[in-house]
Amino acid sequence: MNLAGKKIVLGLTGGIACYKAAEFARALVKAGASVQVVMTEAARHFITPVTMQALSGHTVFTDQWDNRVSNNMAHIDLSRDADAIIIAPCSADFMRKLVHGAADDLLSTLCLARPHAVPLLVAPAMNVEMWDKPATQRNVAQLKSDGITLLGPASGDQACGETGLGRMLEPEQLLEALTGFFQPKLLSGKRVLITAGPTFEPIDPVRGVTNLSSGKMGYALARAAHAAGAHVTLVSGPTALAVPLGVTCIPVMTAREMHEAVMSHIGEQSVLIAVAAVADWRVAEVSTQKIKKQAGATPSLQFETNPDILASVAALPSPPFCVGFAAESDDLLAHGAAKRERKNIPLLVGNIGHQTFGKDDNEIVLFDANGHQALPRASKDKLAVTLIAEIARRL
Repeated sequence: MNLAGKKIVLGLTGGIACYKAAEFARALVKAGASVQVVMTEAARHFITPVTMQALSGHTVFTDQWDNRVSNNMAHIDLSRDADAIIIAPCSADFMRKLVHGAADDLLSTLCLARPHAVPLLVAPAMNVEMWDKPATQRNVAQLKSDGITLLGPASGDQACGETGLGRMLEPEQLLEALTGFFQPKLLSGKRVLITAGPTFEPIDPVRGVTNLSSGKMGYALARAAHAAGAHVTLVSGPTALAVPLGVTCIPVMTAREMHEAVMSHIGEQSVLIAVAAVADWRVAEVSTQKIKKQAGATPSLQFETNPDILASVAALPSPPFCVGFAAESDDLLAHGAAKRERKNIPLLVGNIGHQTFGKDDNEIVLFDANGHQALPRASKDKLAVTLIAEIARRL
């Protein structure tokens, strides 16, 4: 993920999730951002300024009266050239301060004094009971009304031993959210359905037919579409990937399950991006028992054709904008052009399957009615952003 040149003020308030802030700061720097850390007194009980200085590469500010700034106005100067301020973790108490415009320490004063053009994002972190209280939820509603972006919280095990909403998002989720925040909202208000990953067609209870698709390209497109402002539904075959933040995921196993999920949601979509490597055939009769290996004997399997998801959607009376994917083994230009015409879709993305399955990068060719355009090999995340921009332009 790329935040090259971005100036980020990272605020830490009191909470055990400060340990995640250390990894988040490291990830921000790795992504190319310049990170200025500001800590409250409570945060210093959980992690030291020395740690955050080592990870950010900049001296940490903790005192409202710090005279290292020439005019003694750190609360003014630190926010003036920032591209964003993010509070992670943000405690229940600090949320209250933001709501009421408190200015009793450096971080709260800095937030209050920030220019309107500097966005403020907060990542709540607190006990589930604290999060659920009406007072906290009133503050949440007010923060949103004031134009402050909330990232999370997540649900799960908490340091106190309880379970529920209140966990701060993981560092990689925060990085994903912040990177997406800066993306142009080219698909604002649009609904995008994306299929991803392989399908698995069972032979018996323990065996099946599948392929080498990792789902990485489809998940990258889901992240990019969400970052572009779209409401994203991801229909995913079995993968080992985490669902992108803010994306609704419908897990499926077989091609028929994927077809059913797509067709049941397609009526409300503006765009379909069919990235999944869907099995063309399935076993006609799935054994209810494991097929036992017998010396000298080979089981005979009869196959039947699976539904063509992309063609089904493209044939609707008022289809969404359809984007197909073609994973070929040879002669990509001929096969890609033929598949686009056969599916009757405006845009098809082709690649050589064995050169991309499971990898973090890809090399693709775009096919449309005017011919084809090759895009150089790049990371799947970068290609996803390019493709989403191309789809938005064509819409």
